This record gives sequence, C-alpha cells and structure tokens, in this order.
Amino acid sequence: MESLRIDDLARRLLERVPPALRAVQQDLETSFRAVLRERLAKLDLVTRDEFDAQTRVLERTRSRLEALEARLAAMEGPGTAGTAPEPPGP
Repeated sequence: MESLRIDDLARRLLERVPPALRAVQQDLETSFRAVLRERLAKLDLVTRDEFDAQTRVLERTRSRLEALEARLAAMEGPGTAGTAPEPPGP
C-alpha cells in the first residue's frame, strides 16, 4: 500500500483521538503508522499494477485456450462432437 495512503489512514485515526490525548499526537501518529504498515504487510496484498498485469495474462491465456478448443473441435470433425472415444481393444 502506498505510503501516502498509510499516512492518510494514520491522520484519520488521529482525528478520532479525544482532544485531551492530542498532546501526544506525534507519538500516536508514529505508532499508528507503524502498526498499519505491519498489519498491512501481513495481508499479502498485491499492487494494482501487479493485479492488472495478471489480469492481462489471464485474458491472453483464456483467449489461447478458446482458440485451441476451436482447433481441436475442427480436427475432430463434425460427426464426433460430443461422443466419447472408444476404449482400446484387448
């Protein structure tokens, strides 16, 4: 997760702290950031760029699979579609 987003989350958490505790604002803010980074790191998240790249790979793979299925169907011929192959003889 981007550092900017973590900083934004830490700031929002800090805004919810009662005014009497704001005297320790810097310490709380540092602690919020550390805890957020630690917990988010454990979630095993991927970046948007990584996700988009894998989506493109999946789309190409799906397209190739469909093309191969069409070629296989054409090779099998129109009369064999949907029939199981005969088991080999003894």
